[in-house]
Amino acid sequence: MKRRALLSVSDKEGIVTLAKELVALGYEVLSTGGTYREIEKNGIAVTKVSDVTQFPEIMDGRVKTLHPAIHGGILARREKGHMAEAEKHGIGLIDIVAVNLYPFESTIARADCTYDLAIENIDIGGPTMVRSAAKNHQYVNILVNPAQYGPLIDALKKDGETSLEFRKQLALEAFSHTAQYDALISGYLSRMAGLDMPEHYFLVGQKIADLRYGENPHQKAAFYAEKKAGLANAKQYGGKELSFNNLMDLEAAVNMVQEFTKPACMIIKHMNPCGAALGENLLEAYNKAYACDPVSAFGSIVSFNGKLEKDTAEQVVKTFVEAVVAPAYSEEAIDILKTKKNLRIMEMDMSILDKEVDVKKVAGGFLVQEKDRELLKDDIEWVTEKQADEVVEDDLLFAWKMVKHIKSNAIVLVKNLATIGIGPGQTNRVGAAKIALEQACEAAEGSVLASDAFFPFRDTVDTAADYGVVAVIQPGGSIRDEESIVACNERGLAMAFTGMRHFKH
Repeated sequence: MKRRALLSVSDKEGIVTLAKELVALGYEVLSTGGTYREIEKNGIAVTKVSDVTQFPEIMDGRVKTLHPAIHGGILARREKGHMAEAEKHGIGLIDIVAVNLYPFESTIARADCTYDLAIENIDIGGPTMVRSAAKNHQYVNILVNPAQYGPLIDALKKDGETSLEFRKQLALEAFSHTAQYDALISGYLSRMAGLDMPEHYFLVGQKIADLRYGENPHQKAAFYAEKKAGLANAKQYGGKELSFNNLMDLEAAVNMVQEFTKPACMIIKHMNPCGAALGENLLEAYNKAYACDPVSAFGSIVSFNGKLEKDTAEQVVKTFVEAVVAPAYSEEAIDILKTKKNLRIMEMDMSILDKEVDVKKVAGGFLVQEKDRELLKDDIEWVTEKQADEVVEDDLLFAWKMVKHIKSNAIVLVKNLATIGIGPGQTNRVGAAKIALEQACEAAEGSVLASDAFFPFRDTVDTAADYGVVAVIQPGGSIRDEESIVACNERGLAMAFTGMRHFKH
């Protein structure tokens, strides 16, 4: 019996070569629609699926391969009972299936995508063939990626057939492919239905790279892309391979810097900032951020929210930095950064970051929450006799944006749109304040303080006043708020409540 292959793909890459090679190996090639036309116009012998089914493609191509003559040929076991049934019903066997699916992901990513267009790009016949072939992998090869074509042809040329282990791997990739496809559709329909927290939530990723190790050398790790955006789509110009810890710090660095439209720089260690600033340009922002804590800046991750130019690159390379990330670089800046051969130079589009949800793994499941939202100037409520002027208010808003990204309990001191003291991850609030104030030392005079949660006692206000802090921003909501307000009035501080907490675990 002549061997047959069914080719029906949306992505035509490599399909003509595959068809040509299969015909040369003695296969009859079956195909549909655009794939049939692509193969035929290249002078390769090909049979229409409708000639096999004796039934035309109908309903604008929605029904082409959904037929016993096709699925019987794919699903038949090569044993006496199934072979007899196939012969009885005139069903020819299909040994190879090459299918990739309608481009649903790229369709819904289009700015002009309508609901009807999205629905029309949900593939039905394709996934059905993929699943049929993958289920019957004991006998059938299923190809869902052009990268698989070459290895298949190599195996057929060498041995005349593929091994069961080879087909098992193809089946695994096929079911992963359809699972990802269905998850995309489910996610889209959930969003269209306005479901923030749907009954079923799917996380599906495609491996980008095996990492050398995880947070520590004894831990295995890999990087998976959920979508073609963010770090998963970043371009690396030079330096060593990214590590697990690099990626975690880059994520934190980008999340912080993209909060701002004014030129901004963040210097990150262990997912916490050791310096952050705004400036008239990126060079000024970097110098101000670096000045916050030059010691901790050694071995850090540095992020920028604008195009990095030569002058800023020259400053960055004066200290050891693990990685730099920005939305763009000048050629001169890249050349300068490349003089540090191990420096990872990352270019990333920060305009399309996922702002919808935050996902965290816990034992037995995962937690999903909305991303922590930003504070608007109009949301501030002044609760003290004294109110801040515009300059101090700008510092307060900057400090409030920064404290959102720091491990709780967190305190941030800011002056002239730059952090001067950061107290992260403490188990009591006044302890976090003391760390930030002691780091700032004399520079704390005239600064502002942001706290990610309310003050349970007035001690944080008193400690801040001792160092010369002039204004405070915090959520409010403590049963002892009045004590903190009285402390501010006694010590001449302005204090604003936001009504919004910024815990970060």
